[in-house]
Amino acid sequence: MDDPTITAVSGDDPALTSALAEAGLPTDDLHEPGRRFFRFSDRAGLIGFIGWERAGDVALLRSLVVLPARRGQGWGRAMLGWAMLQLAEGGVTDAYLLTTGIERLAARLGFATIGRSSAPPAVRASRQFKSLCPSSAILMHRRLP
Repeated sequence: MDDPTITAVSGDDPALTSALAEAGLPTDDLHEPGRRFFRFSDRAGLIGFIGWERAGDVALLRSLVVLPARRGQGWGRAMLGWAMLQLAEGGVTDAYLLTTGIERLAARLGFATIGRSSAPPAVRASRQFKSLCPSSAILMHRRLP
């Protein structure tokens, strides 16, 4: 696994929108304020994307997608680990995510499942929480150093 090139992208990046849509992940709010997205690539090409929305010292991770051809190589773990480091260095103390598919990966990186009623107001106010993610999505939390 080569060191990836990580580039900030806007919510209207066509490759981001396409990758999320193909993975069945929400794309309706990518253009709204407060969202940051990052493209991971290497010499072999595009790996995937990750993003978050932040409110004070709380962040909601979102839009983690690894392209199908790049799955099973540790990229999801690397991307999520990179995001945790960036958020911690930026002063975020608590990271949350909603998922229907990466519970095991998130748990290996220190996230714990919590009840949706335990979500802080900033997470509850997000479109991801209120309407874009299904009510069956699992809410997970990790305290950052």
